[in-house]
Amino acid sequence: MKKLLQARETSSFSFVIILFVLVGLVNPGFLAPENLLLTLNSSVVFTLLAAGTAFIIISGEIDVSIGAVMGLCAAISASMIRDGAPWSIAVAAALITGIICGTINGIGLMFAKIPSIIMTLGTAGLIRGLIYVYTGGRWVENIPDGYKAISQEAFLGVSFFYWGALAAVIAGILLMTKARQGRYFAAVGDNIACATLLGIPVRFTKILAFVIAGTFYAVAGLMFVSRIGFVTPMAGSGYEMKAIAACVLGGVSLSGGVGSLAGAAIGALFMASVGRILVFLNSTADDDVITGVMLVVIVTADALLRQRSIERARRERLLARTNSSTGGNDARQP
Repeated sequence: MKKLLQARETSSFSFVIILFVLVGLVNPGFLAPENLLLTLNSSVVFTLLAAGTAFIIISGEIDVSIGAVMGLCAAISASMIRDGAPWSIAVAAALITGIICGTINGIGLMFAKIPSIIMTLGTAGLIRGLIYVYTGGRWVENIPDGYKAISQEAFLGVSFFYWGALAAVIAGILLMTKARQGRYFAAVGDNIACATLLGIPVRFTKILAFVIAGTFYAVAGLMFVSRIGFVTPMAGSGYEMKAIAACVLGGVSLSGGVGSLAGAAIGALFMASVGRILVFLNSTADDDVITGVMLVVIVTADALLRQRSIERARRERLLARTNSSTGGNDARQP
């Protein structure tokens, strides 16, 4: 119980609950069961994007091509489904596209030695250009009603899509906590030099993080098509900030090595609810502004807390050495 209360995810979840209660006190309609379920179901795309991004951030890197990769996967799958291709083929094409994009990012990072922020920024521009070429700059519309209806199917009021996203998050949590390779992500992100000395395959681990993230982005793109019903050339634009903010809000440190997919999913729920909260508060503020401000505040607080933790550890080591030295001198006295 003590570990649970001290977990970063617990504080993030408590923050979301307190915020929901405060908004409910201002406008009780916000806490209506149908609104809470709608908020939960609308967070499915952000949940998958944040979970995929968490793999990359925990491994010590950053990805700003999130929205572009999701948009390309959505455009490819939507056009194939619209043109009558079997859904299984469209799904496979989206997944392969996401995996290829993740692999390119990972290889560019580890073999070309390009910083992840520069590598993914470049691929984001390239991928966005590919979307325009692929779609001819036009919207992908007229998605079959059968495919769009999938997003409306629910169990206990929660959409099948969210149950699927939750299952993917749980699978990712088990990978990170139970599998040896899964624990490598945090080890590499925490201290890459020590990880190398311990024989951890750093290159493979970081490339794998991008590949897994690309897979999550692809699934998010598939769900995006079903929920929205069309894809524009700018689909997913700005989602990278929301995905990263969701991770940080959920306790994933941008310094790497700290965090979990559960926290990222909690942060995604908040990111998806910002727009609805503003509506119920009759606010004219833009949710992107709120997201940006929160991202800056949380990152600053995380950096200060991390620095404080480092200083505390240094003082404890110094005190331990001082006590040890004093004890040794006392022992030599007659």
